Amino acid sequence: MSYSVALTFEDDVTRFIRCNEDETVLDAAYRHKINLPMDCSDGVCGTCKGSCTSGAYDLGEEYIEEALSDDEKNKSIVLTCQMVPQSDCVISIPTDSSVCKTGAQNFQGSVETVNILSSTAVEINLSLSEDVHFLSGQYVNIGVPETTESRAYSFTSVPGSKQASFLIKNVPGGLMSAWLTEQAKKGDVLNLTGPLGVFYLRKVERPVLMLAGGTGLAPFLSMLQVLQENASDHPVHLVYGVTHYEDLVCVDELSAYAQAMPNFTFKTVVCSAESNHPLQGYVTDHMQDAPINNGDVDIYLCGPPPMVDAVMGYLDKQQIKPNAFHYERFTPNLINEAIAS
Repeated sequence: MSYSVALTFEDDVTRFIRCNEDETVLDAAYRHKINLPMDCSDGVCGTCKGSCTSGAYDLGEEYIEEALSDDEKNKSIVLTCQMVPQSDCVISIPTDSSVCKTGAQNFQGSVETVNILSSTAVEINLSLSEDVHFLSGQYVNIGVPETTESRAYSFTSVPGSKQASFLIKNVPGGLMSAWLTEQAKKGDVLNLTGPLGVFYLRKVERPVLMLAGGTGLAPFLSMLQVLQENASDHPVHLVYGVTHYEDLVCVDELSAYAQAMPNFTFKTVVCSAESNHPLQGYVTDHMQDAPINNGDVDIYLCGPPPMVDAVMGYLDKQQIKPNAFHYERFTPNLINEAIAS
């Protein structure tokens, strides 16, 4: 038996390795030509420390307390030279990927379909050159054909497949937007680099509140597929806000998830006062029935900077301190900024 281990680095790069039964993470990483930090490999120096954010593992009893204290162990700090996974795991490595003589993966995808969902959103479906593993919610950089530029887009599809899809903001005059809406055709090849980012779905251990703005809905579509496959008893609620009614996309898809998952609910909000939509205003105007649970909630937020700032202000004003707050803000032509706390 082997397990999938995601190594997330400080430069947002994520690399996946397979760890065999009774094999330490350090040994498995070396087998995959990833040189994780180490000095002794015997549980003595503590150089190989990381933080396990998801998964089960065994550390054994071969290390000394000077290398890993009980307090660190209780905080899920691990020694990769001693850690033997007992399930799929995610480990945060406190250094850049380049230090470990690795980096983001490069792969290709050929265009299957391009769908204009609205005047502000485009969906692209790709057939990939290989199975691509990522953490649900992460993104890749996609090269704009015939240029040296690239753009960052979150997967809407599930990890570990040769099929990938993305929900892309249609930016007037944008390089990628213009190519997608005017030139893209079936079979065109795109270069992708990733996966990247620290905005991804963690293990669900309490209520989850998802807040999406515009095409910030993209990573949540991937997360919902994973949640459907891994049923949870905890409530999951999504508030999806857009500027104009016609900007609402994938609502039928969200409704299908709501029917398939009894614990999932969602609402849509339209900012424009000219809309006839029943819920007008901002996402923060419609969070009264969200599963805040006195702060025992994990909040995921993806949207443009003003929305991120507004939500942070709302939480502060309401004196809400969630168990975890993960957010990703994006602006056209800029790499996404993701924060996990």
